[in-house]
Amino acid sequence: MTDATEYLQQRVLHHLTTIYQDIELAEDLEIIMGRVLATMRLDEVDATPAPFVNHWDQQDVVLITYGDSICGEQQQPLKYLHQFLDQHCKGVINSVHILPFFPYSSDDGFAVIDYSSVNDALGDWQDIEAIAGDYRLMADLVINHCSSRSPWFQNFIRGEGVGSDYFMTAEPDDDLSQVVRPRTSPLLRETETGNGIKHVWCTFSHDQVDLDFRNPEVLIAFISIIRQYLDSGVKLFRLDAVAFLWKIVGSSSINLPQTHECIRLLRCLIEHAVEDAVVITETNIPNQQNLSYFGNANEAHWIYNFSLPPLLVNTLVTGNCRYLKQWLMSMPPAQNGTAYFNFIASHDGIGLRPAEGLLNEEEINQLVNTMAAFGGCVSWRSAEQGQRKPYEINIALYDALQGTINGPDRWGEQRFLCAHTIMFALEGVPGIYIHSLLATGNDYEKLKHTQHNRSINRHRWDDQALAEALADDRTQHSKVLAKMRQLISIRTKQPAFHPNATQFTLQLGGQLFGIWRQSLDRKQSIFSVSNVSDEPQMLNLGDINLIDNIDWFDLVAQEQIDLSGMEMELAPYQTVWITNIF
Repeated sequence: MTDATEYLQQRVLHHLTTIYQDIELAEDLEIIMGRVLATMRLDEVDATPAPFVNHWDQQDVVLITYGDSICGEQQQPLKYLHQFLDQHCKGVINSVHILPFFPYSSDDGFAVIDYSSVNDALGDWQDIEAIAGDYRLMADLVINHCSSRSPWFQNFIRGEGVGSDYFMTAEPDDDLSQVVRPRTSPLLRETETGNGIKHVWCTFSHDQVDLDFRNPEVLIAFISIIRQYLDSGVKLFRLDAVAFLWKIVGSSSINLPQTHECIRLLRCLIEHAVEDAVVITETNIPNQQNLSYFGNANEAHWIYNFSLPPLLVNTLVTGNCRYLKQWLMSMPPAQNGTAYFNFIASHDGIGLRPAEGLLNEEEINQLVNTMAAFGGCVSWRSAEQGQRKPYEINIALYDALQGTINGPDRWGEQRFLCAHTIMFALEGVPGIYIHSLLATGNDYEKLKHTQHNRSINRHRWDDQALAEALADDRTQHSKVLAKMRQLISIRTKQPAFHPNATQFTLQLGGQLFGIWRQSLDRKQSIFSVSNVSDEPQMLNLGDINLIDNIDWFDLVAQEQIDLSGMEMELAPYQTVWITNIF
């Protein structure tokens, strides 16, 4: 046995002991440890992964998309997606997050029936592996729950077979008053089984039945799934809704210590199997709770920067960056081996829980009302004493930024591009939703058809219609795609935009949002300054300490900065990336 193997065994045993310390198990923990390592094919390892290593740099940009965001009549959607990536993203975007591509029963993929198969309506594993061969692939590990139509849950109903003891149950008279949930539906689903009436825990919907990780067999099942995904080329694992993983009756059942320990175990196994694989936690919760998922660089490699979307949208519709600056100044730098995952639009919507404590109730209500006026929907959650609180705004980002709190205006496209130029400059890895890349608006037809709020931002493009829209350089789709490609192409060449490069927030007033980035080798500086208002603003170059005996260059405009007057005027929603190296 190698030293590395012995060390790995000790680590895995420690994780398992911590996870199951309060539970009597049928199997000895050392036996479970052996099964875990055998399932992951880590019975023997030659080396231990080096800690605090960044397996990413400024060239990493992730496109977020459904497998069927582009459809046609000639072939299956995953092939259309691969063609789109090759035609419009190759050399610009190097990674792709394909949202759940498995057979499912609801929630557009997040109620998984079979984790080991590709949805026939999308393609097959060969299509997934082909994309993974050309792009760094992120896949969802929908780990908190699965579909009520899954074979596992059907065996639970029968009371026998694999899955019959995989699900979390509670009693109606249990104290569940503290449980934190993102939905208003009843927590427990009454289900008749071969073992009598059971009340199944459902954090999300009654079609999404929660798994019970107190049973080690559930953990081992998911380790087997991870191994399959690694073998198929997956490099980034998005742990969906992982904050709810471990439940204890009488507690909040969110962010529990056992959940954090499970993530540490999965990271340990994944990075021993493929050293540069990445674990990313999807924890749509208040900011400080979200930060805890970094651990000590031993949990998530990346965490979603969930507070960014509501704060950035709020900044651009109010014309004031006060709250965005306050939040950014409070954020600790991500230590080596970890990074923020920045996004401002997703398949879900603009989450409001991550804005709690950052925006006051009046600001949140103003944001909700503005988005509703722009055609958006609002999803609600149950809070204390049966209160309903806004949980999420469902709206396409292009429409969300069509105006300000005073209504629509002529600056929508510039405001939309400003949002992305700010995101591209921030510390972290940027993720772009395909419908932002294509400036897709609200899909009211799909919303009407499904009656689900999130459908408004889950448009399916017909391949021919998309080709025609992109061929016409007068459309918003063509113009935005061209500008986004240009901005990303510039960004990926700048060492100062490394996800872990130094960042400081500049104090330039309410209408100018600015940050300073410095490359890890300290050779390149970039001052990113954006006018977040609908009026021209003057930037005093002395306020950002430009040294006048050095040539400075605006990367966005591709021109040298004139320092003679030490002032420059920024048009509404204009951004400058001022650098000393170009």
